[in-house]
Amino acid sequence: MSQSFDVIVIGAGPGGYVAAIRAAQLGQKVAIIERENLGGICLNWGCIPTKALLRSAEVFHMMHRAKEFGLSAENINFDLNAVVARSRGVAKQLSGGIGHLMKKNKVTVFMGAASLPKAGTVTVKTDKGTEDLTAKAIILATGARARELPGLEADGDLVWTYRHALQPKRMPKRLLVIGSGAIGIEFSSFFNTLGADTTVCEVMDRVLPVEDAEVSAFAKKAFVKQGMKILEKTTVKKLDRKPGIGVTAHLESNGKIETMDFDTVISAVGIVGNIEGLGLEALGVKIDRTHVVTDEYCRTGIPGLYAIGDIAGAPWLAHKASHEGVMVAELIAGGHPHPIKPGSIAGCTYCYPQVASVGLTEAKAIEAGHAIKVGRFPFIGNGKAIALGEAEGFVKTIFDAKTGELLGAHMIGAEVTELIQGYVIGRALETTEADLMNTVFPHPTLSEMMHESVLDAYGRAIHF
Repeated sequence: MSQSFDVIVIGAGPGGYVAAIRAAQLGQKVAIIERENLGGICLNWGCIPTKALLRSAEVFHMMHRAKEFGLSAENINFDLNAVVARSRGVAKQLSGGIGHLMKKNKVTVFMGAASLPKAGTVTVKTDKGTEDLTAKAIILATGARARELPGLEADGDLVWTYRHALQPKRMPKRLLVIGSGAIGIEFSSFFNTLGADTTVCEVMDRVLPVEDAEVSAFAKKAFVKQGMKILEKTTVKKLDRKPGIGVTAHLESNGKIETMDFDTVISAVGIVGNIEGLGLEALGVKIDRTHVVTDEYCRTGIPGLYAIGDIAGAPWLAHKASHEGVMVAELIAGGHPHPIKPGSIAGCTYCYPQVASVGLTEAKAIEAGHAIKVGRFPFIGNGKAIALGEAEGFVKTIFDAKTGELLGAHMIGAEVTELIQGYVIGRALETTEADLMNTVFPHPTLSEMMHESVLDAYGRAIHF
């Protein structure tokens, strides 16, 4: 006998569980299916536990700077197992919280693997057997996993994915990180801060290639200063694995191949959507490079079937997935939500220094045909940054010269992942340069740099 629901959500990550909660709030009878952990990759193996690791590395770094602040710290060291245990504890606490939220909102949870034998029907395989569920609306929120390139596949011993790096079996001594996107750079920062001899290999012409070119250049200088080796326009052609010893990496750059030896490799070369085993092809769902094709409202083209989050394509960010989940839940309930605007979704990278951005880079703005005004303000000109001992970094803003529209904002430095939301709100409210100039920013705060950057775009900066 099958159970009937108004909405079935497949996947309980930050897209799925948020969609389930919002649908329940709107009076829908909701079921959610998860094959592994409530909270998905983000809470269990991504955003949250990595930030816990990075926090430990940040504190460790600051302990070494104690003398700068008139303090004393001796015999500074770390316990990698304890650092990892704290990270896993944070993830466990939050995952358990999702279970509480499901009960609070009367969402029925099925732990198992889902498939769609036909439109409107979901089959769930659990430890207790197989059960058929039906619903007028089904939301795919199955997320994504690490991409593995031929010859660079992870083995959990010498070659790791992010999952292995979150529970490292050893502290790397000579580490190669393949890929300098957010995942690669965050793990590079973590292990480099704890003392690993870290090399970052990037196939593109600069690290953090999706960021503004000025931010990438500044980040590279900071990473090199911290002791990292940065290899740009370099491809890992082959890994010779020597169990119990290490890995010899064959690296190609400018047509030449050289070899370097490492004891550990982390592969961070992107993600692929979790589309297998769902029966999507048989339903006629359109797939493009492992991701479900949708319209701006996350509709798949199959009546009553939606896809949100990483499975629906870029940007692959938890907050994008959550917002899509709310939008789809409201759409199903008969509402008229606004579609998501990818260009107004901020990206944050929690390396040291932090990186955050929203909207167009300077190059993309010019490519799009805008006449632009660009403003910059350095951390060294901000009193709060100097007081914090974090005077390296800058804020950059890009405006349409004709309309004053805020086209993009790019930051690197302390706590910029918290600051960026100010510009995100500004873009959502269609703020112009005049609005930002006339806003009074509190003093002393890092946020004053946001104001000064806007002023600088129009030749009015006060403190620099």
